[in-house]
Amino acid sequence: MPRPHRRTRFDIELRREIDGLKTKICCLRHQFENREGTVGRLELLLRERLTRIDNLTAQVDQLRQQNHKLDAECEHLVEIVRSEG
Repeated sequence: MPRPHRRTRFDIELRREIDGLKTKICCLRHQFENREGTVGRLELLLRERLTRIDNLTAQVDQLRQQNHKLDAECEHLVEIVRSEG
């Protein structure tokens, strides 16, 4: 019958190092997942803000056009008042 394997000092140190690396990998994986979640939330906020900016830009353009029409109407009315006076 073969004798059971005796753990050498090297085996014990190697096992400790492996266990430490496994722990480190778990911690790094957890940090990575947290950062992925953060990036996802930031991307969502960015899309929402870009949409809001696009909507506000469209509103500003619409108001500029409206102001341009009002200015033209005002100038026309000023010409009418001048010609009557």
